[in-house]
Amino acid sequence: MPAIHHWKHTVTVDEIDDQGHVSNVEYVRWMQSAAVTHSTEQGWPAERYVEAGSAWVVRTHFVTYLAPAFAGEEIEVVTWVSNFRKVTSLRRYRIVRPSDGAVLATAETDWAYIGRKRNVPRRIPAELIADFVLVPDDP
Repeated sequence: MPAIHHWKHTVTVDEIDDQGHVSNVEYVRWMQSAAVTHSTEQGWPAERYVEAGSAWVVRTHFVTYLAPAFAGEEIEVVTWVSNFRKVTSLRRYRIVRPSDGAVLATAETDWAYIGRKRNVPRRIPAELIADFVLVPDDP
């Protein structure tokens, strides 16, 4: 059960904005993809949340952009769960370019756990919490 997940991606031409580098929106997409694959690897794929009648929704995203990425570059989104509270969970990210070790962005998302039927916050179940190893500080 890996506490820290590494999601790899090659930047596509479609992800480039009119300034010639990756659009800010793409970083958020990458973050979500990394979070979903990490959850799946921990035994919580989308289908399991549907069966449980629950889902995660974003409360906030905070992204600090540090360096640009360009088409054809390999990037890696490193992500981990920092905490679980009653109905929310903080996930952190570091987006890096492995070829030179550059940190392209750091980020965090505060996720809220909700019931699908009424779309209201729901207590995070103990079995979900047990399937993740917390990494409280920046690793």
